[in-house]
Amino acid sequence: MKLYNTLSGQSEDLNPTGDTVTMYVCGITPYSTAHVGHAMRAVVFDVLRRYIQHTGLSVRHVENFTDIDDKMIDGAAKAGIPVSELAESNIVTYLSEMDHLNILRADEYPRATSEIDKIVEMIAGLVEKDYAYASGGDVYFRVRADEDYGKLSHRDIDKLLSGARVAVNEEKEDALDFALWKSQKPGEPAWESPWGPGRPGWHIECSAMALEYLGETIDIHGGGQDLVFPHHENELAQSESFTGKVPFAGHWVHNGLVRLGEDKMSKSLGNMVTIGQALETHSCDALRLFFLSSHYRAPLTYTEENVAAQERAAERLRSAATVPELGDGDALDATTHKARFHAAMEDDLNTPQALAAIFDLVRDIHRSRDEGRRVADAQRTLLDLTGVLGLTLEKRSADGDAGPFIDLLIDIRRLLRSAKQFDIADGIRDRLVDLDVQLEDTPDGTVWKRK
Repeated sequence: MKLYNTLSGQSEDLNPTGDTVTMYVCGITPYSTAHVGHAMRAVVFDVLRRYIQHTGLSVRHVENFTDIDDKMIDGAAKAGIPVSELAESNIVTYLSEMDHLNILRADEYPRATSEIDKIVEMIAGLVEKDYAYASGGDVYFRVRADEDYGKLSHRDIDKLLSGARVAVNEEKEDALDFALWKSQKPGEPAWESPWGPGRPGWHIECSAMALEYLGETIDIHGGGQDLVFPHHENELAQSESFTGKVPFAGHWVHNGLVRLGEDKMSKSLGNMVTIGQALETHSCDALRLFFLSSHYRAPLTYTEENVAAQERAAERLRSAATVPELGDGDALDATTHKARFHAAMEDDLNTPQALAAIFDLVRDIHRSRDEGRRVADAQRTLLDLTGVLGLTLEKRSADGDAGPFIDLLIDIRRLLRSAKQFDIADGIRDRLVDLDVQLEDTPDGTVWKRK
């Protein structure tokens, strides 16, 4: 399998260091509810994990929660509750939403506040190696001590300016140096350290967690493209400086960002649709199809119309997977469709091409069935491939118990049309419309949706 590596700027073979692929994915800062941009990241790495497992390899997946930082402290203060209570509430909500999106649970969900000892140990090691220094109760990483700093984001260190979350103050030796440990301010949560009470900086937690749960080198490090700089650049620098092992990660994999209008979807900008809001309106399968219909590295614009279109696509999949056979002719051979699917997934997780192979199989299932050919084996292949993409092929619960009966009426209508009894077939359609069920005849069969 080839995956695009942000570090090298090209697709490279995925060569695991052992029998188990190790994958660390940066999770959320739970100061508020997560948005659909977080859902896209979760779906992308869920599908990557599922496909790797589909090929026969094991995956050890770690995803962190940044449960202490400036935004956590500010959010808790505004809500008038402890930081830990705010974090716990939003983490519970997030994991429930991941379950509704059919995201496989990670093997570990470490939290920054639970890894303080490991974080302090790592900072002390960087200070001892002269990659970091204490100043006024804070500890900073010496960026210029890392000779190849900037190699992940492909930036020239002499042209860099400190970015968001990189504090500039008189305690630093260099404006580019970033905080590993922040001294306690009045009213803030704090932990003891050799440099006084304080809390970890944003970047060091991920290095410490990856080291603790996956080892000194990992196969895949993932997250959104907005994390490449400064977060992942700093994480790479401090990790390799601490261990002396290069590379820290074999592949750096970054998904594109979801936009709402012209801007990146962002909690801090207030420009977002929450995962909960999206799930109130759309099914798990429609959302997953929406994310997977574009290449994972491409930007994606969220609109209700775009996701609603995927509801119809999900219905086509469900219809093809469940239609009963009508004849006992030759069996439909899905070998070519399966090969196309695997070739697409092996090529940098090209889910749009993988879905194209799946929907060609859907079309052939309907055609073959109408020709009296056997399609049960092809349906099993369809279920196998859609399962790799994490699709459930389940109808939304809002359809209640009516779904199977609507499917039956659609099947009867199709038979009536084949027998040229159009008046009766049209009567079924009109009666369903009266019941707020809209039919759409497509080349892949008839699908329905609530009006």
